[in-house]
Amino acid sequence: MAESNVVNLGSAAAALRDEFIAWQCRLRRHAMRALGGRPSEGMRPRAADMSGETIADAVTVLLARNDSLSVARLLEFQFKRTQDPLDRYEKAVTAFAADFYQRPENFSGAMSALFNEGSSALRRLLESTASGSVPRCVLTFHESTRHYRMPCGVELVNRGDPLYDSTYWHNALFNPDLPPGIAIVAFVPDWVHAQRG
Repeated sequence: MAESNVVNLGSAAAALRDEFIAWQCRLRRHAMRALGGRPSEGMRPRAADMSGETIADAVTVLLARNDSLSVARLLEFQFKRTQDPLDRYEKAVTAFAADFYQRPENFSGAMSALFNEGSSALRRLLESTASGSVPRCVLTFHESTRHYRMPCGVELVNRGDPLYDSTYWHNALFNPDLPPGIAIVAFVPDWVHAQRG
């Protein structure tokens, strides 16, 4: 799976981005409403390096909202208002099922994922380069008849960044046993070279 020679110019890249975000929002609404918040296949892309070698068979990614700071504050408040993990989980599913994913235009197109600091997948993602010094990977999304192949820049997100905080608190609401040593990665899609299959 070498670098694709597909090029989406101008409005084609924006249209592909908007279509992908809308699809992801539909998948996430369905996951919250019908699957009890469990991520579906289309929310867990395969990650590969630029030569096509698999880094991880499935990475659960979150969609980054344009208002990550206010989202982080809301999720932190939801987490801290109760010590009961089941209550947190149920309230999170209810909140995300309501209107969180109703408006695709609220999302930037970037994605994030939480990793254990010692994981080999994290190390390989941060070392994955094609040319130059910016780590890159390819995320492949598939569910039902939809398929997207998306080259992405890979960035380690610093603590205190709104994307770090919103990703951390989202994961904490759904997983009361987060490991102490975690890292959060942002995936920044290259919409010009992304493909819909």
